[in-house]
Amino acid sequence: MELWSGGPVFRQAAQAPLGTDSVLLADFAAGKGTRGIDLGCGSGILSLLLLTSMPRLHMTGLELREEAAAVARENLAANGLAERAEVLTGDIRRVRELFHPGSFDLCAANPPYFSVGSGERAPDPARASAREESECTLEELCAAAAYLLPTGGRFCLVYRPERLSALFCAMSAAGLEPKRLRLCCHHPGAAPNLVFAEGRRGGRPGLTIEPILYLTDSDGQETAEIRRIYHRD
Repeated sequence: MELWSGGPVFRQAAQAPLGTDSVLLADFAAGKGTRGIDLGCGSGILSLLLLTSMPRLHMTGLELREEAAAVARENLAANGLAERAEVLTGDIRRVRELFHPGSFDLCAANPPYFSVGSGERAPDPARASAREESECTLEELCAAAAYLLPTGGRFCLVYRPERLSALFCAMSAAGLEPKRLRLCCHHPGAAPNLVFAEGRRGGRPGLTIEPILYLTDSDGQETAEIRRIYHRD
């Protein structure tokens, strides 16, 4: 399928479906950087979108499941991006065996949102690992990002607002100073349902809270920003 009219084509793996959170994260994370890594890349949507918006970027996808990694490679090749990207099959918890420290200036992740046992477990193991931290905890994810980034490198991720305290604690413990935060709400007046955060390796204290991202306006119509992100204008 086309992500937008005339835009990149994308096929999703059964165990790594396309979600709004990854599309919005790609927009949040876009900026400076020439060497990026997507930790737990799934079908490769985040890498694909970042490569599309950042022409100087080279992306590495790291994915535990070979089936999803193969689809990510196909997606990158189908869009003529194979020379600017690679997808490796490997465990986030073992990045020290795969990469040198400080190998990337941008790390991005759409990790599991829930701790093990915090809710009903999905019957499919792949879906369960995408939902809860059975194969990589939040602390392990932040430690991996901190190892992969040089001083000043950026770590961007999407998470749930009810676990924001845990996220900031894990980032700070790993040496990633929270620097940017953006809340996402379905519509004005609704409580946030997602948060987008950026930490800097070895950064100075000081957090910038950006304007709220609304999916729809008070009339239920897509906001101008969502139309921009999805190229619907």
